[in-house]
Amino acid sequence: MNTAPVLNVIVDDLVEMTDHFADVAMGEALAPLLVLIGGAIVALTLGAFGLLTLGALADLVIPE
Repeated sequence: MNTAPVLNVIVDDLVEMTDHFADVAMGEALAPLLVLIGGAIVALTLGAFGLLTLGALADLVIPE
């Protein structure tokens, strides 16, 4: 299995991507606000669907 080089490339790309996002987010006047709002929307939707998934799994396991 040669998955280690592929994972190294993915991790390197993620680190490089965060640098690019930081540069863009601090560039313009409204960019930091837009990045924060976008991150909050993503976090809230992930949280909501995570709670729905946990509720569905609990409904399967807990008898009525």
